[in-house]
Amino acid sequence: MPKTLFNNFDFMALRKPAMLLSTALLLVSIVSLFTLKLNVGIDFTGGSIIEVGYLQAVELEPIRQALEAEGFGDAIVQHFGSASEVLIRLVPKGDEDKAELSSQIIGLLETASATDIDVRRVDFVGPQVGEELTEDGGLAVLYALIAILVYVAFRFEYRFSLGAVAALIHDVLITLGVFSLLQLDFDLSVLAAILAVIGYSLNDTIVVFDRVRENFRKIRKKTSIEVVNTSINQTISRTLMTSFTTLLVLLSLFFLGGEVIHAFALALIIGVLVGTYSSIYVATTTALALGISRSDLLLPEKEGEDLARP
Repeated sequence: MPKTLFNNFDFMALRKPAMLLSTALLLVSIVSLFTLKLNVGIDFTGGSIIEVGYLQAVELEPIRQALEAEGFGDAIVQHFGSASEVLIRLVPKGDEDKAELSSQIIGLLETASATDIDVRRVDFVGPQVGEELTEDGGLAVLYALIAILVYVAFRFEYRFSLGAVAALIHDVLITLGVFSLLQLDFDLSVLAAILAVIGYSLNDTIVVFDRVRENFRKIRKKTSIEVVNTSINQTISRTLMTSFTTLLVLLSLFFLGGEVIHAFALALIIGVLVGTYSSIYVATTTALALGISRSDLLLPEKEGEDLARP
């Protein structure tokens, strides 16, 4: 067995407390999603996007106050790219003229700043488009989970497949639950992050399952729990190093990438942390609870193989 930072740590001894923790987090997330719901952005609800540039860095609070004074208190104002570029998101209101609305907003910004501004972009997302994006986004997540279920079932065994999907659902629900509890903006970039979390979490789970399958075929005098423990100890250094280096990049994006990608980076940070945990406890614990054993993973012996052995 290769030497690792963890050679004899009994991960599975903590599986019951870990499952209680996961159950509690899932319940909180589900209750929040049904009560508070997600604070979806205009990508899904429809609305207007106005991007403007200033000659120098500008504070956002005076812009918010000017918009609120004119009845646009629900406008989302944030820096885009640099401190001199501002992105404004407006939710739709009735049958208002979109061209007139954008002209009104631009006039307010020029009055508030007492200087000329450069209008970079004016876009409108209709409610019907937003509704289609909501439906397509949900289907994208569902199709990804189904494809993963089939892939893992063919590559490993159906109990491993169910364990992998259970871990992915666990990761997605908890990430969505955090966004619901904190009422953070949920837009298309966050949906893309959720899909990336599914891929990242699956990768970690596959690494663990691959070693479990290998050890089930090599180690003959250990129980299923002992084999899983051995496998996790052999792969934990790789898992933690991958998660750590990924988090370094994501933390840089969160703190230095600007306000526009905060939600995207945060979703990935949560997903990496929860995904690392779930690949150790949720996926393997589910497979063990379903009764996975060495006999399920043995390769079928070819006819006459026993006679060929010395």
